[in-house]
Amino acid sequence: MLSILAVIYIVFISLGLPDSLFGVAWPVVHLDFGIAENFASAYSIITGVCTGGASFVAGKLLRKFGTPNVTFVSILMTVIGLIGTSFSGNIWVMMLFSVVLGYGAGAIDTGLNNYVSNHYAARHMNWLHCFWGIGVTVSPMIMSLFLKGETGSWRMGYRVIAAIQLFIALIVLVFLKKWKSLDDRSIYAETDDSDTEKVRIFSIKGVPTSILSLGFYCAMEFTVGTWGASYIVNTCALPPDAAAKWISAYYGGIMLGRLVAGFVSIKASDNFLIRCGLAISCVGFVLLALPLGTFSLCGFALIGFGFGPVFPSVLHSVPERFGSKLSADITGYHMGGAYAVGFAAQLVFGYTATATTFRIMPFVLAALCVCAFMMNEMTLSKLKSKKIGS
Repeated sequence: MLSILAVIYIVFISLGLPDSLFGVAWPVVHLDFGIAENFASAYSIITGVCTGGASFVAGKLLRKFGTPNVTFVSILMTVIGLIGTSFSGNIWVMMLFSVVLGYGAGAIDTGLNNYVSNHYAARHMNWLHCFWGIGVTVSPMIMSLFLKGETGSWRMGYRVIAAIQLFIALIVLVFLKKWKSLDDRSIYAETDDSDTEKVRIFSIKGVPTSILSLGFYCAMEFTVGTWGASYIVNTCALPPDAAAKWISAYYGGIMLGRLVAGFVSIKASDNFLIRCGLAISCVGFVLLALPLGTFSLCGFALIGFGFGPVFPSVLHSVPERFGSKLSADITGYHMGGAYAVGFAAQLVFGYTATATTFRIMPFVLAALCVCAFMMNEMTLSKLKSKKIGS
């Protein structure tokens, strides 16, 4: 069981590797293709729709094929997406391969989050997402090596990440038989597709507000991930390779936040971690908004640290809040709905910021943070009243 947990941790590195590539490469990519900077929002929404779409149907896929098979095939899809992106001759071909990337990422995300939330304690969920943090921290650093100079080769950055992804896929293949022997689908034993058709997921008390709380969180994370580098380039006049390093600090903050949260969760609840994380991120927004030159960019690391425990804590709380019988489907709906809200928000932000100024970013993030906090508290209130009523 421990060896499989180690494999799952490694797989989450693969999930994180592609997530931060596009945002740090975009300041060079849009010049290479000769298109407007704000087109990043349209590109990202394609990936988001596909990732969310895969999440909504992930419950059925997991019941039919099991988490190990879905994970292996999905990683191979991300490899194809990354390699195809690196050879794209224009933005339209790049968008086509983003579809492959999105579907691959969505299936892995839902499957492993549900698997860990049902089989392991909260600390493992935070550490699992800590490994995602390793992936999203390392990839901008790798990409920055290829963005130096006036003709930065963002394509080589994508190819290196694809090679790492392929190596991780081989690791999963080696352990595939052992993983299957654990009878992973036992968590779905009492559930079939007819059950989910009888129950309207959105009608379950507390589910819509819980999804929205995760959605507003994703809106913050996606906005920084997609537009953080552009914010740095436009407001601080730093080159793209330097901006990539600052975004690595942001993702490094997320990684550290999840590492620390794993230890804190031994004594603290998911709800405590969600509240503390959102509060800490607000301090980062303030630092980012202050007129302190490049020093204010340290706010990215603090924002990341605050973001750290929020996503894994919300997902880990799903079986406890809503029961394990439909947890795969509810987790999938959380992720699909959250991605929809998140990508829509960063789409609006992208067009607004490029038309006005990127300096609005910390203020927009603060407003989204308040919304995330309010939705989480509404969820807890609804669940409390549900228990009293029963």
